[in-house]
Amino acid sequence: MSPSRDSKRPVRVAGASGGFTDRARAIASLAQDPDVDAIVGDWLSENVMTGYGVGKVKALKAGGDKNQPLEERMKTAQYASTFLQCFKPAIPHLAKNGAKLAVNAGASDTGLLAEVCKKLVKDAGFDLKVAWVEGDDVTEAFQSLAAKGEKFPSLIDGKSIKDWGFEPISAQCYLGSLGIAEALRQGADIVICGRVSDAAPTIGIAAWWHGWGPENFDELAGALIAGHLIECSAFITGGYYSGFKELRKQGKHLNLGFPIAEVDSKGEVTIVKEKNTGGLVSVDTVISQLVYEISGPLYYNSDVVAHLTDVKITQVGEDQVHISGIKGSAPPPTTRVGITAHGGYQAEFHFYLAGLDIEEKCAWMEEQARHSIGDEIIKKFSLLEFQLHGTSIVNPPSLEIATVDFRIIAQTQDPELLNPNIPDGFSRCIMETVLQSCPGVSRSNDLRQTSPKPYFEYFVTLIPQNVCNHRVHCLFDTNQIIDMGSPKITKTYPSQQLSHETQNPIPLESFGETVLAPLGYIVLGRSGDKAANCNIGFFVRRDDEYDWLRSFLTVSKMKELLGPIDYTGNAIDRFEIPNIRVVHFLLHNHLDRGYNACSKLDTLGKNDCEYIRAKLVEIPKKFLDRGRV
Repeated sequence: MSPSRDSKRPVRVAGASGGFTDRARAIASLAQDPDVDAIVGDWLSENVMTGYGVGKVKALKAGGDKNQPLEERMKTAQYASTFLQCFKPAIPHLAKNGAKLAVNAGASDTGLLAEVCKKLVKDAGFDLKVAWVEGDDVTEAFQSLAAKGEKFPSLIDGKSIKDWGFEPISAQCYLGSLGIAEALRQGADIVICGRVSDAAPTIGIAAWWHGWGPENFDELAGALIAGHLIECSAFITGGYYSGFKELRKQGKHLNLGFPIAEVDSKGEVTIVKEKNTGGLVSVDTVISQLVYEISGPLYYNSDVVAHLTDVKITQVGEDQVHISGIKGSAPPPTTRVGITAHGGYQAEFHFYLAGLDIEEKCAWMEEQARHSIGDEIIKKFSLLEFQLHGTSIVNPPSLEIATVDFRIIAQTQDPELLNPNIPDGFSRCIMETVLQSCPGVSRSNDLRQTSPKPYFEYFVTLIPQNVCNHRVHCLFDTNQIIDMGSPKITKTYPSQQLSHETQNPIPLESFGETVLAPLGYIVLGRSGDKAANCNIGFFVRRDDEYDWLRSFLTVSKMKELLGPIDYTGNAIDRFEIPNIRVVHFLLHNHLDRGYNACSKLDTLGKNDCEYIRAKLVEIPKKFLDRGRV
């Protein structure tokens, strides 16, 4: 579909995927709607990009023949193969209704995926034009700058790349959106990206549709937030929603609809959803997604920086929510880059226990395991943890409810230490304690995790945008290649975002009688990961509840609620978004190195918000009398 002659008409951008496991029907279903102008989707994430990056480096070292037939090159491809499962059935509908498609799916073989898409379109008998965006692989540029002494401080703990202790393998950065906009201007119907920012496909489509230039910062910022809101597909239509019970009550909890962002010429957006589906679009579901995976009041992007503090979110109809008040400023001269290294090898055991004295049972098992392994071998582990998951209650209604998981996890540079076939290795030392251990101990029937598996370390830093080879490849007409360059106008921002306690806190006793109850009875929220950082956004539905929340939920209170086990001792940032009654926290280095190396069960920080919502606090009785969430 071409840009409207009436520049006032919003462009309708549908979000089809929030990850490589999202529903295969998405693109085809959305492309069948003639009112959808464009479709975006993300089949990648930091936790899978590491594997693709390492795979590509290995393939290059193996010296594969670039002149091999396409089918042969596909066998070792480092792109998101599940994207093709979604794309192939959608081709006839894309051709019929003219919706544009821009996706993050190319990973480390973006050009190859574009070739595959072009062939699939041709084989289906259609003539859709395919382009791809290059520049996210900055391994060579990173290595060159590091060799010249660039420190590359970590965005997580500030340590330089030299102090990391691991040998970098690959470096992948986040490109902006203007390459996508240029591809569409050149006539592309399908734009394949390797690793642009999650919101970039939406920004690029809106910039193309409305004719925005790189200095339309307010408009680009609005589109950035639109893209952020729909980038995780059903997260904004009821998925991960802490008020999920209302979905079940209304019978809207199945087949949650994919979101559609209607982005107008000013950059304001209205969120709706796919027709004839479950789920809902409400102020609460939109706020939930807005606060997901942000770091502070500034939302950084390679094209623009969005200022969140004055955002307004309004219900304008059933399943229709309008977002305004977003302001933009120039982008930074740098962009986020992830450095992947081989971390070592990992193995773990899971034992199941039930009944009385669980903590004493686990303590005995840990002491026996440490004695069996021995100090000399333990010194060779970079990580050895004994974790109790769950609680065995007294007088339980069933054995299943009373069962807990005792997890033993080890990481090391030496895979032989984890080899289950050697008599003095980790696995055998753990197993030989079982018959002399506590009453009732039972091991998992699946022992695959007890064998060594490689894991990656991930280092997040910044790299100058001007070293990114940002180019657009048009696989049609004259096969033009367009150099996008880097932003001409940039602004340097402090490395530490604004963090503050509330202004003019209200004395908590002024809210009257209180009742000890879970925080989540009146407070909604969402949490997520930014590499090893974890963010949690809390919000309430009424102004007086917000006055209480902002006065109650201080940084020190957050530390108290996390508790001595889950508070890591690292910095916690706090800021507020008053118009939508949000109190937001960023927990620095909370996730033990992030997804790939993390020793936690929840490696992505998804459960942290729900954990805090379950904590008992003194809540004003008048709030609880209104009914719980």
